[in-house]
Amino acid sequence: MMLSGGSDVVCCKIFMSTLAGTVLDWFVSLRDGHITSFDQFSTIFKEQYLVNRAPLPISYDLFDVKQYQGETLKEFLNRFRVQVVRLQTKDEAMTVHAFTKGVLPGPFSDSMITCCPKTFCEIRHRAMAHIVAEDRVIENAVALALSNLKGPVDLNP
Repeated sequence: MMLSGGSDVVCCKIFMSTLAGTVLDWFVSLRDGHITSFDQFSTIFKEQYLVNRAPLPISYDLFDVKQYQGETLKEFLNRFRVQVVRLQTKDEAMTVHAFTKGVLPGPFSDSMITCCPKTFCEIRHRAMAHIVAEDRVIENAVALALSNLKGPVDLNP
């Protein structure tokens, strides 16, 4: 609901009607005559409840994104990319550095040390070859496991 104009008394009463639970208890606990205008009420309310708001994300939060043990490069790359978009970071060097710090040691991280990427786009392109290789290894392992299951079965103990 949007209220345009109206007296402070009307604004306070309408806003108060939206309160419930502990917020209403807080409001009722205020001294009589303590609030003299809606602007004052708005300020007091914000001061009371602003601390409950989640902090805004910052670009350096990318350094908290780490590849989990057992997580494929593809899964990590997608999760990292989502955070890059969410944070709307424009610092390409920091994005590359955060990704490099977050990826687990292995052939892909070794290749980034050997030939350091300049952009996140370059990381994505280079990762595709490793992702294809990872997928092939997984497919081969599944095929091998299935062929072992289908092998001759000795029913005699």
